[in-house]
Amino acid sequence: YTRAEVAQHRTPRDRVWVTYGTDVFDVTEFVELHPGGPDKILLAAGGALEPFWALYAVHSQPHVLELLRDYKVGELSPEDAAVTPGDTADPFAGDPPRHPALRVNSSKPFNAEPPPELLTQSFLTPNELFFTRNHLPVPSVEPGSYRLRVEVPGGRALSLSLAELRRRFPKHEVTATLQCAGNRRSEMSRERPVKGLDWGIGAISTARWGGARLRDVLLAAGFGEKSGATEDWHVCFEGLDTDATGTPYGASIPLKRALSGEAEVLLAYEMNGQELPRDHGFPVRALVPGVVGARSVKWLRSVVVSPSESPSHWQQNDYKGFCPSVDWDSVDFRSAPAIQELPVQSAITEPRPGAAVPAGELTVKGYAWSGGGREVIRVRRGTGMGGNGGKWLRAAAPAGTRLEIVCKAVDSSYNVQPDSVGGIWNLRGVLSNAWHRVGVTVTP
Repeated sequence: YTRAEVAQHRTPRDRVWVTYGTDVFDVTEFVELHPGGPDKILLAAGGALEPFWALYAVHSQPHVLELLRDYKVGELSPEDAAVTPGDTADPFAGDPPRHPALRVNSSKPFNAEPPPELLTQSFLTPNELFFTRNHLPVPSVEPGSYRLRVEVPGGRALSLSLAELRRRFPKHEVTATLQCAGNRRSEMSRERPVKGLDWGIGAISTARWGGARLRDVLLAAGFGEKSGATEDWHVCFEGLDTDATGTPYGASIPLKRALSGEAEVLLAYEMNGQELPRDHGFPVRALVPGVVGARSVKWLRSVVVSPSESPSHWQQNDYKGFCPSVDWDSVDFRSAPAIQELPVQSAITEPRPGAAVPAGELTVKGYAWSGGGREVIRVRRGTGMGGNGGKWLRAAAPAGTRLEIVCKAVDSSYNVQPDSVGGIWNLRGVLSNAWHRVGVTVTP
């Protein structure tokens, strides 16, 4: 087929054709099944998939390419087989450099975690080693022309420059841990396959954040009793990072959290005493302590108080938990609440899985944390010898013995980690917080 012939198939009525490389596919029957919704896949109708898939590296996984092959109807004619220059433009060409120690889970968009042992080298994670979760290309923002729009019902819209945000509002600092909803997803994948980045235990990091309290900014914009807003309203954030359609990343949090002095929600412009790095939201990001990292929107361009949650795909159709019996044929994202506070969590960072350890006393390092500002009141460590089902033991082990080191944490509300992922498995692999287990071998 020629590209002109492919271009005639742009609607379900005329059939929906796309190209990938030199192959032609009729994806009409898949349009309504597309996880990102029919509107997203129809953007590529009659043309090449490459510029759109460049934004979403998940499409390059083997199971996606295998699925696509089922819809192949032919190949491009030789004279049209070459991909046009516009199809190969890289939207990620302007991304910043990254530290080589990071373990990369996807390069476009960039998602990476630090080696686990680096998480426990210091309480605060260095900016260069802080885990990175990007959904789209990193925007390039000129700080001198940056403006943040703030809108509240019954108030007046604010348009704040970076300098005004610093000057008009008292700087507040808070030490807070951010964790991706998919942290430890790889463990769920071993139970049953899930869709998502294969995060280990490093999609969690801690920093000292500085910025203006969101509460102070909303009050300055005129939020008050006459606004008509109630505590079940929401604060919606939009970022400057956009997809191929110009749609920005967005998310929201409950208004009552935004207004709470104890919650310490920030419009942050500093991270560990430095300006925000580009990968972490320069020049301004939302910082919502105790809440899943997906709500701490980076490269912030607007803050809007609304009676409804953010309409963003990432608020409505992602970052939600389901029971193990729900699969991709039966899932209804609208039926589940968006993840906000995360459950209690702990993991072992040293020794690493498969390590050889000397007989005798062993030092075990790791982290423990809970969402919503809940204190961790207890972490229990133990060893289970191979084949005993993970029983908690304290026993001398002869050389050559394989040990399983296990940890679990309890928070101040007496929430406790489950003993296995079987009961919490879900198709997106989020909220993975079962006991963490590390197998090691004792050497002479």
